[in-house]
Formats: sequence, structure tokens, C-alpha cells
Amino acid sequence: MSEAIRILPATDAAIDEAAALLRAGQLVAFPTETVYGLGGDATDDRAVAAIFAAKGRPSFNPLISHLPDVAHARELALFTPLAEKLAAAFWPGPLTMVLKRRPDCPVSHLACAGLDTIALRVPAHPVAKRLLEAVGRPVVAPSANPSGRVSPTSAAHVAEGLAGRLALVLDGGPCAIGLESTVVDASGDRPVLLRPGGVTLEALEQVAGPVITPKSDPDAPTSPGQLASHYAPALPVRLKATEVRPGEALLAFGPALPGAAVTLNLSETGNLEEAAANLFALLRALDRPGLAGIAVMPVPEAGLGLAINDRLRRAAAPR
Repeated sequence: MSEAIRILPATDAAIDEAAALLRAGQLVAFPTETVYGLGGDATDDRAVAAIFAAKGRPSFNPLISHLPDVAHARELALFTPLAEKLAAAFWPGPLTMVLKRRPDCPVSHLACAGLDTIALRVPAHPVAKRLLEAVGRPVVAPSANPSGRVSPTSAAHVAEGLAGRLALVLDGGPCAIGLESTVVDASGDRPVLLRPGGVTLEALEQVAGPVITPKSDPDAPTSPGQLASHYAPALPVRLKATEVRPGEALLAFGPALPGAAVTLNLSETGNLEEAAANLFALLRALDRPGLAGIAVMPVPEAGLGLAINDRLRRAAAPR
């Protein structure tokens, strides 16, 4: 591959070309409703390894396999009654389910980090759906950025982080949700929340009853997004800021604190959906030379705020 990155509008012809590249073992970035994914053929060990290499991603961190519909997902995993209920309610959409692999599951064991489980999602974005239908195979697609860095919500963000590491970027415009999928272990009778995301805890509980929220081991993640330091800018991040220190940028929520070198606002009106959609793009925009760090104003721990704060804590973790 050349160092220049090819970005094409997601026309039918471009989607067909992207599908052919994926079937040939190449990497392609494409939009979903959550963030842009770095796609590779989930059944091809070399393609999966190329994703880990392109991202610099720890090989023990599992990848999500993306499918065009529920029927294709059932071919890969053992669906429980709980999984069927969650799929009916939230697929296509920003929910990933972790289930037991079928014995004949063709997905690379590297993609599953050697576990006997597999993470599956049926995305709602029309470009993702058309691409997955055209590929005809499951596609693993972690966020299209170097591991641990801020997730991409536009084709330009992908180009900034991964130039020279993939064959093509399909440009489907900015992502509507801008926050990764919620990950739920649905292999038992009760849902276990492994990562907050685009489907809120409240919405899950409305459909499936009480949700278990265990503590995870960041050194041995069972699902994507569980590493302690993740989604991290180069600058240090300071959470729950009630004042701005000299030289700091401010990531505001609601009325902004005074005194910042640069201020960007997740949502001036305190809207959590707007804040989620803006989170990664604004973190990226504030991550610039000459600043002492990024101060982040408090975000409520409710609804999408759970997922936003999860990402912010990982961005601020020691590294």
C-alpha cells in the first residue's frame, strides 16, 4: 500500500470495490452508526493479524464480528433466549452481544482472543449493511484508529491515524451516535454489561430486566473496550474539573468554566446525546501541542452519560 490514504464516497461502486478488497484480505475502513470501523475478513487469520498490527492493539483484546442480519449472526454463535430477545429489540443497532462460539464457527480464534466466546453486532448504518451483504463473510471492525487513541467519527479522522495502513476508507459522513456499541454478555439467563455504549442501561433493563455490572480485569479483557487506558489523547486528561488550571484546554458540558486556553463544548444545553456524538471529535480537536492538558467538566452518570464517563475515565487513566 502507498502511504496516501484512499477515501471514496460510499457509492455502490465504491462499496463493491471495498467488498472485493476485504475478500482479498485487505483492510477497509467504513462508517457505522457508532464510530468508523477498521474492517477485515473475520475468517482470515492474516487479515485479523493485520488489524492488530495496524492499530498496535494488544492481541488479547477481542474484536467484534459484524454481520448484515440476525440470521448470519446465528450461524456463528449459540443464541440463548436472552440473546434472541435483545436481538429483536436492538438489532440492527449499537449493541454487541458476547455469546458462545458454535463448534464450526469460521471466525479466526485470534479475533476472539482465544476465548470460547464471540462478540457479534448487526450495525444499523446503511453503508455498513450494504458492505457486509456484499462481502458475504463476517467482518471484524474495531474502531479505525491506533489502539488507545481517540475513536474516529469521520473519514478524515481515520486518515489522520491510519494513513498507509489500509487499502480504502468508505466515506459515509459523520457518525450519528459517535460512541461505541454497548457490549453485553448474553450467554446466560441475565444480561451482563461488559461495556457501556450506544444502548443505555435503562433501555437494556426495560427489555431484559436487571443487568449485572461486574468489575472487569483490564489486564484480561473479556470484551472490546475493557483496557484501563483507552481512547486516550496524548495530553493528560483531568476529570470532574470545577476550575481551569493555567495552560489547560477545557472540554465543557453545559455552561463553560472561564479561563481555558481553548474551550470546546460537548453540549452547551447539557444534552447527553449531543455530548456522545461530539465526544471523540472534540477530544481529538483539543489534543494539540502547547497545552498543559485537557480539563473535563462533570458529566451526569445517567443514560448515555454512563458510556461517556466510561470513555473519559479510560482517556484519563495512567499510561
